[in-house]
Amino acid sequence: MTSGKTNRHIIFFGTEEFSATSLRTLIEGGFTIAAVVTKPDSKKGRGHKLVAPTVKIIAQEHNIPVWQPAKLSDIASRIKSLQPVTGVLVSFGKIIPQTIINLFNPGIINVHPSKLPAYRGPSPIESAILHGDRQTGVSIMQLSAAMDAGPIYSFAPHDLTGTETQSDLYETLSDIGATELMKALPGIISGELQPTPQDEPAATYCQLIQKNDGIIDWNKSAHQLEREIRAYKEWPGSRTMIGTIEVIITKAHTEERSSAMMPDSTERLGKQCGDGNWLFIDTLKPIGRKEMPVQAFLTGYKDRL
Repeated sequence: MTSGKTNRHIIFFGTEEFSATSLRTLIEGGFTIAAVVTKPDSKKGRGHKLVAPTVKIIAQEHNIPVWQPAKLSDIASRIKSLQPVTGVLVSFGKIIPQTIINLFNPGIINVHPSKLPAYRGPSPIESAILHGDRQTGVSIMQLSAAMDAGPIYSFAPHDLTGTETQSDLYETLSDIGATELMKALPGIISGELQPTPQDEPAATYCQLIQKNDGIIDWNKSAHQLEREIRAYKEWPGSRTMIGTIEVIITKAHTEERSSAMMPDSTERLGKQCGDGNWLFIDTLKPIGRKEMPVQAFLTGYKDRL
């Protein structure tokens, strides 16, 4: 990449782990990162220790200024001082007001892990798993004040196998997004690559995942519950009671059975779901304990089941 394509200042907006891959790739690719904007450090764990976002740690390792404003309007003057400047946003977690977007040329470039206009919103990766989609991908778009509604610069597809978990797909799409961003950004900055408006009538939306979304509803179909287990594996976890024990199911598979009776086995644990099919548990995690195969669970907890 020539220096002429990298001498424009870039302000990077990001917070989540998904952001880190794109930030590292931009730095390694020779782009000039003038500042990293992220959320304030947050308290985590039983000790409520302050933990810095990963992008902050990466920025400090490369002597890049880190801005952690309570309000984005607090950094408007700093952005103006760096003109001309391009914004890149990857999993930032806050709405950017139009007054801030207008400070960037040609705006703020957003990495969104879905085939827009599908799954606008905060949980596109989980939504692709939950809906049993056969393809997803990453859209490089121009940010707008309306949620994920800006025009599209490029799209990188990714075929799904139906076995992906939440963490698997986050890692895969973060790599794809970083690669596609590197390919598109020079043309975006130079003006050679122009965006195409989204098909607004085709837009669909996804919601912020809540802790209660992980509570298993056995009235749902077996296939839907298997997808939920994969989509919620890291958080919030698919929770249910087995006997007197609360567990998080981490892996399961479905089987079609006409009988309403559980197959006789001391090494298998399953439940008939709302569609008449069975969901069999492969691995699970009793609350507060480590993940284990179902056979170990049945042996260790047989007196409480």
